[in-house]
Amino acid sequence: MEGTVFAPALEGFKTVKSDAGEILTKPFLEVCKQILPVIDKFGAAMTLVKSDIGGNITRLESKYSSNPSKFNYLYSLVQLEVETKTAKASSSCTNGLLWLTRAMDFLVELFRNLLDHPDWTMSQACTDSYGKTLKKWHGWLASSSFSVAMKLAPDRKKFMEVIGGNGDIMGDIEKFCTTFTPLLKENHKFLASVGMDELKAS
Repeated sequence: MEGTVFAPALEGFKTVKSDAGEILTKPFLEVCKQILPVIDKFGAAMTLVKSDIGGNITRLESKYSSNPSKFNYLYSLVQLEVETKTAKASSSCTNGLLWLTRAMDFLVELFRNLLDHPDWTMSQACTDSYGKTLKKWHGWLASSSFSVAMKLAPDRKKFMEVIGGNGDIMGDIEKFCTTFTPLLKENHKFLASVGMDELKAS
């Protein structure tokens, strides 16, 4: 494998924004998709997160495919739902974008923990990042499922070897976190502007 598992996503980031600085739908979703193989390496611990992310990507992609020119920009996918007051429906694209962004927050925080706390076990890194990101949006059931799943987190050293390939894994994680964070912040800002940022899991 050339480089680390982050290489495709880091490449993808280069085309995420238009010349005018707007987030483009397809490249953004592609970058999120390129995180799925990284999540795979966590094994059973991340099954829930992976199916959640995959489902939200699929939902946004099918809307995009229905009219690529109309939905070229990420926020155009949800604009109509905001106008027609359907944004908060559980099957809406706005909801999909919200949860996709939150799941990505969790992953960025997790990788940031792996960088900043070399002495932490994988379970510690996962649990801490969950507490800082998704936990406040999850109900009791989701939280308990998550706590159980975290006990299945892989051995940290093995995991780092697997995702490192023959590249500079720490350097790539750093790049991934610093490049992705502003994009996710932009999503949150937009979602807050349409009143979606406080929505909790049903």
